[in-house]
Amino acid sequence: MSAGWAVAAAQAVLVAAVAPLLLGFTRAVRARLEGRGGGRIAQPWRDLRKQFRKEPLIPADAGVFFAAAPAVLTATSLMVAAAVPYLSTQNPLASSTDLIVVVGLLLLGTVALALAGLDTGTAFGGMGASREMTIAALVEPTLLLSVFALSTRVGSTNLSAIVAAGTTDQARVFSPASALAAAALAIATLAEAGRLPVDNPATHLELTMVHEAMTLEYSGRDLALVEWASAMRLTILLGLLATVFVPWGVATNLHPVAVALAAALFVAKLCVLSGLLAVAEVFTAKLRLFRVPELLAGSFVLGLLAVITSAVLA
Repeated sequence: MSAGWAVAAAQAVLVAAVAPLLLGFTRAVRARLEGRGGGRIAQPWRDLRKQFRKEPLIPADAGVFFAAAPAVLTATSLMVAAAVPYLSTQNPLASSTDLIVVVGLLLLGTVALALAGLDTGTAFGGMGASREMTIAALVEPTLLLSVFALSTRVGSTNLSAIVAAGTTDQARVFSPASALAAAALAIATLAEAGRLPVDNPATHLELTMVHEAMTLEYSGRDLALVEWASAMRLTILLGLLATVFVPWGVATNLHPVAVALAAALFVAKLCVLSGLLAVAEVFTAKLRLFRVPELLAGSFVLGLLAVITSAVLA
């Protein structure tokens, strides 16, 4: 049991440590493709270190939601990182790693940040919170449906059970409908993480901001926690995509060598997916805000078709 808790803690530490580096890697790949020099891969960590050294400034009209949001966002991200079977299916949190619980924790962080944006009473904060909740209302069901397509064949919504079945009996878990589910989850990941074409994390234009509009009033350590948690959420979602649909390499025991190999393969999968994300962002323009629901509705339909097809082929 102690080894299992050590693996869960190692997952949380790995995701927390790799998340800023993964963000820097994505920026570096995108810069090279655009013919720019770009920054170093470790630059996001340097930015976080600089922000952690500064005292946060609290707006005069801010309340408890604004103060609590960074901690809630970070805590929920760490909980999901520790619970999802990225390295081993023999996780002491496996009984609690239900798909609905994981999506609920992610939604809790989203709601906390949206309430923080409203709590300041600024026009930009309210605008960003409204847009964020509109996107979340379409993204969260898609996250559920995309994995339900696999759970219908396994007979469980437990992520550890799905990943374990995927590593031992691929024919039972995966079907042609899995491609539809993976596409739906990929689109939902872009929307949940605030990436192109749904949102542009590199812009600060008032009329296009979503995530950035809710964080404008944060500074110092609070801003560092928000940005760190946002990077972790991107890593969590990319890791979920890699672990659920490409489960090869995930350890089915707690042997140190197997867990270490799983960690190396997990980081490699994240690098591949982040590289593909950078390539996609270079050749993708940001959608108009009124076109985003159409994209997310399309991803929801893909997830629904994947569930129906999986149930028919089961």
